[in-house]
Amino acid sequence: MRRFSMNRLEAFSDGVFAIAITLLVLELPVPIAGEQGLLSALHEEWLSYLAYLVSFATIGAFWLAHSAITEYVTSADPVFLRLNLAFLLVVSFLPYPTKVVAEFARDDETERVAATFFGATVLIGLVLLVGLWRYAMSAGLAQLDGGEGDARLFLRRVIPAGVAYLLLIFIGFPSPTVAVVGYLAVAIFLILPFGAILPHPRASGDVKPDLA
Repeated sequence: MRRFSMNRLEAFSDGVFAIAITLLVLELPVPIAGEQGLLSALHEEWLSYLAYLVSFATIGAFWLAHSAITEYVTSADPVFLRLNLAFLLVVSFLPYPTKVVAEFARDDETERVAATFFGATVLIGLVLLVGLWRYAMSAGLAQLDGGEGDARLFLRRVIPAGVAYLLLIFIGFPSPTVAVVGYLAVAIFLILPFGAILPHPRASGDVKPDLA
């Protein structure tokens, strides 16, 4: 099967991440200062700020994990390229459910749907990320000595995060605000550094990336 250089894939992926994370702030509404003043108007948009923070942390966590994966993948094949595109599809889509949460989080019924929509989107992204790594391992694209042991280390945080996302989707029906805060907590859990868990990066002189 034909192999492709990782340089273009990494550059394209980083560009998608950068655009997606920038679009988040462009979706923040500009408050209208009425009789109560600007400070009160800013306070009324707190749900929009929370949705922005959750999505920023989530995309940041995805980027850190994706960077760690590509650091250990020496080349890509056509299947890996398409799996990467599918993952980037979710990343670039995230600003949309973020806006939905911000717009419809003031009504109990619509808030439940918005929180569930966001959680399902993030869960799909996480599943695709795990699939990307699993395929890289099975296709021999990743340069590792430990094999499946290293894959299990990679999944040490990703699998619990996926379970948490699944639980939060169900929690979002009775308590959507709690679910949104939970999505933020999971993203922070993924972002916090805990050491480089894959011991042999592609470039021997490079700094080992933290898988967050």
